[in-house]
Formats: sequence, structure tokens, C-alpha cells
Amino acid sequence: MGSTTSTRNGTWRNWGGTVSVRPAREVTPASVDELAAAVRRAAEDGLPVKAVGTGHSFTSIAATDGLLIRPQLLTGIRRIDREAGTVTVEAGTPLKRLNVALAREGLSLTNMGDIMEQTVSGATSTGTHGTGRESASIAAQVKGLELVTADGSVLTCSEKENPDVFAAARIGLGALGIVTALTFAVEPLFLLNAREEPMPFDRVCAEFDALHAENEHFEFYWFPHTGNTNTKRNNRGAGPERPVPPLRAWFEDEFLSNGLFQAVNWVGRAAPATIPAIAQISSRALSARTYTDIPYKVFTSPRRVRFVEMEYAVPREALVDTLRELKAMVDRSPLRVSFPVEVRTAPADDITLSTASGRESAYVAVHMVKGTPYQRYFTAAERIFTAHEGRPHWGKIHTRDAEYLSRVYPRFGEFVALRDRLDPERRFRNDYLRRVLGA
Repeated sequence: MGSTTSTRNGTWRNWGGTVSVRPAREVTPASVDELAAAVRRAAEDGLPVKAVGTGHSFTSIAATDGLLIRPQLLTGIRRIDREAGTVTVEAGTPLKRLNVALAREGLSLTNMGDIMEQTVSGATSTGTHGTGRESASIAAQVKGLELVTADGSVLTCSEKENPDVFAAARIGLGALGIVTALTFAVEPLFLLNAREEPMPFDRVCAEFDALHAENEHFEFYWFPHTGNTNTKRNNRGAGPERPVPPLRAWFEDEFLSNGLFQAVNWVGRAAPATIPAIAQISSRALSARTYTDIPYKVFTSPRRVRFVEMEYAVPREALVDTLRELKAMVDRSPLRVSFPVEVRTAPADDITLSTASGRESAYVAVHMVKGTPYQRYFTAAERIFTAHEGRPHWGKIHTRDAEYLSRVYPRFGEFVALRDRLDPERRFRNDYLRRVLGA
């Protein structure tokens, strides 16, 4: 998948095919100084500025008709500080490259999301997360960052230096400036014991609190039109390494989860009436398995079927009600949903606009295959999520605006005030930020 966005005939498109824009100009700076100079030039010409990563956001958070900054040359590790347990990387580094490079050095992030195609700054700026009892979001592992602000100056931020900016810019939505480097907390490479097994929907709901409490990382997928889920429990172990044998890995992770899944979705698109029957079969296709491997090989998996996605964070104690309402809605509607619903958790954190800011959270993600009409399903799901004071993932489809978001984020005003201070002329503006942060 690599860098999945391209600019053809001057038009930039995102991975999910939901956004396309024609920027007035594009730059690919090779240094922070070059990037800062490009921001200053754009200011002189009155152009708005946006940096893009690999386009894995489904919202138009990175869209601009002004100056588009591409980070391909700002990649790689700047330094590893083993004593402090940190690594500093350039903002355009893909998570995949970071994970592989860290493993080679005998190091790892504590937690990560389920794909690693994104750049580190794109992933953190939108609040990308995995699942976990003690850790989930990638941004919560950030110990410092470097930010080019609207006037072209470079700010270094951490808990000690510019702490107010640090509190917000870890998930800055691209609204406060352009992140040029990130310092992550890392730890010695460890092993995870993964246990994947099917479980009835009602049992997962009944035992959810215990499953969450007993496992470092718990998540599950519910297959709409069925009472079936597939659960995943990842916990640290002493080893030895016992990876999934290559042939089985190919069969389950490539053939079943990508190839066959793609074919099933093509059938579903052509004949939606077949979806519930197919769902019954595919929800039973994956058998239980256990394996032990290094973190990025357990947490992440390839996703080759293109889709669009909506994900909301609800208070963790509201999860089971939210899910039961979602299931009841799908069961009584004419909707035909061929993509599983993904459920993960996160501890509360202290990042101003993190979806887990100040509250223990559970995430519910709904997907549709790219090219199928998703509005009715997403609208109905969003109604359920917002009734539970849900907070939408910043990079995934939602219809919320500043008025709603200011009610579900206690520190919303703090973020807006900081934006007024750092970017009074709205150099980093676009339509999406106008909607979610207000004019």
C-alpha cells in the first residue's frame, strides 16, 4: 500500500476515495528550514497551508486549495536516547518504517493501531489508537514535538517546554501548526501472546467488563446480521516466539481476511440480499488461534480491501448499551452490512482534544466497502453514538460541528484559545476545521 495518495493532473486524493482537491501549489521540503520558509511564502501570498500524510483520513482534515506540503523527505530517525527511553523521528516517517527500525534496535512502542501505513504525524494529529487497558493512543506515547507555526517560527514542545501547546498539539488536527518531528516513549522489545477466538455477541456483552479488566489489550469484531464475534486478547509473555506459520498466516491474513473478504464484498455489492447469509458463513470462517510475536506483528495487519469508516468513542460504561442499540437498529432495518463492527478500548488521557480526554473510552467503528452507499447506515449509527455523548474520530466520517463538540469536550475552549494565539490569521484553515472548531 505504501504511500497511497497521489497527485494526478494536480488533484490530490485520499486513500478511501472520499476527498479530492486541487492545491494551488505543492512543496516537498527536505528540511525544517525549507518547510518554515514555504509557510512564510504562503503567508505573503495569502494562501492557506496544509500538510498531508498518506491520506488515510476519510474526512477532509488535510484538504486545501492553497499550499499542500508533502512530507516524504522529512523521514527517518533523528536520535535514539536509550537512557531516557525515547526515539525522535521526522514527521513524515511511516509507522511501518518506525516499527521495523525500532525492532532492529531492540525497541518498540508500547501500543499501536491496527494498520501502519500512516505517517507518524498524520497518525498522532488525528488521534489514531489501538486498544488497551493501560495504553491505546499513539499520541499519548509522545514525549515531545517540534511545530512550525503560522509565522514560520519553530516551537519545541514537551511537558517542560511550552506545556500548554504540548497538551493540545499531540492531537492538533493540523490546526495549530505543522508538526515536523515527534519524540516517542519506547521500551525494550517485548513479546505478545495473542489469543483469537470466536465468541457469541451476547456473551461478549455480558462478560465485557471482565474481558477488559483481565487483558492488557482486548478487542473484538461483531459481524452484523449475526450473533457472532471474533475476539482478540493480547498480553505480554515471556516467550518463546511462536509466530503464525507462514502458510497459515497467508491463508488467514491474506486469503481469508483480504482476498476472500474482497470477493465477498463484491458479491454483496452486486446482490445485497445475499449479505446476511454470507455474514453467517464468514463470521465462522476464522478459527481460534494463539501465537506469540513481537508487538507490531501482533497489533497490526494488512488491510487491502478499501473502505470508508466512521468511529466514535463513547464512555466505556456506555459501550454495551451502545452496541445492543446498534445491533437492534441493524436487525430491524433494511440495511445490508458486509463489514464487521470493530470494538476497542482506551484509558483516559490528558490530551486536550483526544477522544479519550478525561474519560475511559470504548471505540465503536462501522465500515462500508468503498463505492457502496454508506450514508443511511452511518447516519443511523451516528444517532446512537451521539445519544451517548460520543466523540467522533477526527480522521473518520462524521457530521458533528463545533457546537456539538464543545459540549462533549470539556477542554474545547482551551484548544480554540490556543489556536487563536498561534494562528490568528487562520493560515492552517480549511472547511473541515471551520466546521469542527468554528470560524
